[in-house]
Amino acid sequence: MIIIGEKINGFIPKTLAAIQEKDADYIRSIAKGQTEGGADYLDICAGVAPELERETMQWLIDITQETVDTPLCLDSSDPQLLMELMPLAHKPGLINSVSKEEGKTEAVFPVIAGSDWGVIALTCDNNGIPDDPKIKLEIARKIVAEADEAGIKRERIFFDPLVTTLATKQDSLLNFTEGIARIRAEFPEVHFTSGLSNISFGMPYRKAINMQFLCLAMAAGMDSAIMDPMSPDMQATLKATDALLGNDEYCMDYLTAYREGLFPVKPA
Repeated sequence: MIIIGEKINGFIPKTLAAIQEKDADYIRSIAKGQTEGGADYLDICAGVAPELERETMQWLIDITQETVDTPLCLDSSDPQLLMELMPLAHKPGLINSVSKEEGKTEAVFPVIAGSDWGVIALTCDNNGIPDDPKIKLEIARKIVAEADEAGIKRERIFFDPLVTTLATKQDSLLNFTEGIARIRAEFPEVHFTSGLSNISFGMPYRKAINMQFLCLAMAAGMDSAIMDPMSPDMQATLKATDALLGNDEYCMDYLTAYREGLFPVKPA
């Protein structure tokens, strides 16, 4: 699994408070904690008003890179801002995100084409987020065609088939996993990711839903997740699922994580 640490995000209340108070120590602590939890990338999202976004993103990027050398996942709905922030990164990371909404691939693909940057691609367009997996595939086809034309290797694309909230759509997981299956059948080289907490919005005891979503999505072929690697429950779910899917020879990763105290129980 490719882990994208989710916690440096102004849409999380505690992180937003740290941004507003310019609490650099808190940002450093979650950058370090996520890296120690195995994050391959650290998502950087301001979650503030548009007029404050650039300044906030630069502040978060600077503090994070002073603390750890984990690659960044630059996260904004403004593709032009993402392109302007790219040079601040010390090493190639991920752009979060593009879609077939007007102007997004056009702004990002020409810039990252000659680089080692990857990109998260959302299966939505100007009509919104489709529930139908066939439409998710149609959008993915358009994005891959543009990436191919730009010379962007398919291995650098992380498709997010955009799971909807379970509280409003009872078949949200099934549409998500069928979207993965349809896209993977045509484009086996691409990766698949998702923000784990999206599915549980509006539900009580969200952690239970998030953990089961991670397990079922991994079984369906999701090989990346935007998640909290500092959560012992999520670590246990991730390592157990990897072992059950045959991806952890002799369960060594699971056993190592247990011995290192990453699970919500003390090692025997």
